[in-house]
Formats: sequence, C-alpha cells, structure tokens
Amino acid sequence: MKGAAMKYVSTRGSAPELGFADVLLAGLATDGGLYVPESWPTLPERPAGAGYAAVAAAVMAPFVGDEIDPDAFAAMCREAYATFRHPATTPLIQTAPDEWVLELFHGPTLAFKDVALQLVGRLFDHVLTRRGDQLMIVGATSGDTGSAAIDGVKHCAHVDIVILYPHGRVSEVQRRQMTTVDSPNVHAIAVEGTFDDCQDLVKAMFNDAPFRERMRLSAVNSINWARVMAQIVYYVWATDALGGRPVSFSVPTGNFGNVLAGWIAREMGAPIEQLVVGSNSNDILTRFLETGAMTARDVMPTLSPSMDIQVSSNFERLLFEMNGRDGGMTAEQLQRFRATGRLEIERDQDDRYLAPVFRGARFDDTETLALIGQVYAESAMLLDPHSAVGLAAARRHRQPGVPIISLATAHPAKFPDAVERATGIRPPLPAHLADLFDRPERTGLLPNDLAAVEKFVESVARR
Repeated sequence: MKGAAMKYVSTRGSAPELGFADVLLAGLATDGGLYVPESWPTLPERPAGAGYAAVAAAVMAPFVGDEIDPDAFAAMCREAYATFRHPATTPLIQTAPDEWVLELFHGPTLAFKDVALQLVGRLFDHVLTRRGDQLMIVGATSGDTGSAAIDGVKHCAHVDIVILYPHGRVSEVQRRQMTTVDSPNVHAIAVEGTFDDCQDLVKAMFNDAPFRERMRLSAVNSINWARVMAQIVYYVWATDALGGRPVSFSVPTGNFGNVLAGWIAREMGAPIEQLVVGSNSNDILTRFLETGAMTARDVMPTLSPSMDIQVSSNFERLLFEMNGRDGGMTAEQLQRFRATGRLEIERDQDDRYLAPVFRGARFDDTETLALIGQVYAESAMLLDPHSAVGLAAARRHRQPGVPIISLATAHPAKFPDAVERATGIRPPLPAHLADLFDRPERTGLLPNDLAAVEKFVESVARR
C-alpha cells in the first residue's frame, strides 16, 4: 500500500471521496460525516528494534500513501516524538502478572492527546506551507484535547486556533495549559455549558457552509481522521513490545476515539483479543455494550472530566462498519439519535462486531479514588482518575493467560486534588510546567450561542 493513493469516504455516504491531505484539512465531511479509509490496510512490516518514531512512520504509511514524501513524513514523526520526555516515548510498565500500564502522558501537555497532536500540527504546517493556504481550527475540549491541540499548532504560521471548553468543568491545570499560551494564533474560550454543548457548537459551525468556507475551518478533535490514525500506532507498538502474542487492552474513554484506534489496529492484524471500555458515571458506552441501546442522559461532573460525555462522536465510524458501510443508514440512525436521544442496533450486529471484542465497566468517583489509593499502596504508582478507571476496568475483565494493557492517559499532576485525596500525595508538575500557576491567563466567556461564537471566531481570524 505504501506509495499508493489511499482514498477516504464519509460515514454518511454523500460527501466526495478525498485523499489524505484533503481529509486532514477538512476534518468533518461536508455531509456531516466522518472520514474513514475506503478499506483497512494490512499492518505493514515494522523495522526490527526500531524506536517509536520509526514504527509510527511505518504503521501510518498506508494511510498517508504518496501524498507526503516518505522521508518528510518520517522526519515529522521524529520531530513529533522528540518532544516526549521519556526515551521510550510511550513506556510499558508491568504492574502485576499479565497486567501492564502503557504510559501515554510523557508529551508536552501530559496527556495521551499529545501522541497524535504533536504529529498533526506538523502535518498541518507541511501541507499548508506547500499549498500556500491558511486555516482556522475550531475545536471543543473536555479537558485534554484543547491544550494538546494548542501546543501542537502554537508555532504554525498558517494556522489559527479557537478552542471551546466548558466553563468550570475542566481542572485548573487543564485550563491553564490552554489559557497561558502566549501565541497570537491561539484562543481558548470558556462556554456556558457542557462539553457536549461545545462539541455541538463546533459541529454547527462546520454545518454552516458559508461560514465554514469563509473561515477555512478545520478540526483537530478526534473527528479528524489524522488523530485516530496516529493513535493506532501505540496499540501496535505495545503488542510488538510483548512479543506479538495475543493481548487485550483497557481504555478509559468517553468519545470512543481512543478505543476505536485499537479496533482499527485489530482489523489491520494486530493480535488484540479484547478491548475493554472504562467509563465513569457518564456510562453511555458501557450501557450500550450491555444493552445494545445507546441512550443519552444528562452529563454528570466527575473527577475524570475528559470522560464527562454523552455523545461519543467517534462511535459513528464503528457504526458505519456495523452497517456494512451504508452511509445513508448511518446518517438516518444518527439523525434519529439526535432527535430522540436513543440509538439501537440489531442483534446480529452485536454478535459480529461488539460481543467478540468489546467489554464495558463503569466506576463512580468513590470507586475511582479507592483504586488510586490501592495502586499507590501496592506499587507507589500514582494514577490520575482517568487512568485509574482504565486499570479498574482491566482488572474486572481480565482473561486468564491473556496479558492486558491498560492505557494511562494523563499524568497524575493534571489532577492533583483527586490524587491527593486518594493517596495523601500531591504530585508535582514536571519541570517544564513548574511555573504554570504563575503565568498570566488569556481567556473569555461566551454564551452557548452559535451566533456569538461565530462572531468571536471571525474577529480573531488572521487574514
């Protein structure tokens, strides 16, 4: 597949097919769908004994095809992962027999989103420089995507970025990582509402065709295919590290993008037995896996705010597969879900796609704190609340004889209050963020109103 031209199709069936670079810049398809490759490639050979960046370039090569020079793409991978503070980039730590934690938080903003967004920012700059183009990125964040996206593009000459975050619903560290970045192209703005409200505003801006075209909108949320593509790599990296034997993964997730990347790695041939979805009290995905019905409820604030979500945008990509890649059927189901708050699947779809692979488990704040305390007592390892949900889910669904890898998605210092409550230890920020609380903030507050948000976006766009 390397060197060929991979084409991408929309999950809703009526947008034009695009190549990789156009999908990167578009983010959301013009019919409101999400882009996926026209077919899933077979996992390429990886260079023996290579580091993370070389493995990443090899795994992603079929998706990029001939649209970016292979040497240039490999250089972007090296630059992106040179920003990580651990020599292994995403180290695998054994916590018990057949139990491992994959630490994904050693990037600049201390969250797994850096794994994708350090690369995506470089891809944007490469393609836009080549085209002599300028883009406005708009995104919504439940906590971590915003700071990782901002860090990924803060030096991009051809990109402006506006990140919407729910007022009072992200941690102070998460907020300050967005609002203290002093770059003229960066704007982090609070919205009076939930993450789902912020996400709806972003989707509404994309669906406002004249505004979208005038502003040259693009996305870095996991609706952007390049985000999911880059996350496939660490599943392959981890299975290779354990010798290529069958393993399972446990993934704390709200928006489904992280665990979807694991499903794609499995489709490509990675030896993945099961994918366990860890939920907090906002357990729409776990309830769906248990019942076959996705039913939205009100969002409950929790100690793991990045999972405080009731509309899992990336599930659309798996639903498209479950529907036999019927875009019209997928669009109709999602419109019904938007109208009624309920989506149901057929039993045969569950038997074929979900039951053999996916498991779900939910943990409330009390259970999350207990697990953080238990792990610290066992091993002196500090887990943030999201990572704790993942490990708790792994322990609930372990299969005898099958190693399970739990994804640690954020550094404990991003959620110091919760970690201190559970362990009595307040984790310090790494040296590069030690003065975070002394830096001046640049932010504002907007109502949950499309016209007000669009007016702000237009006011900050550089021409």
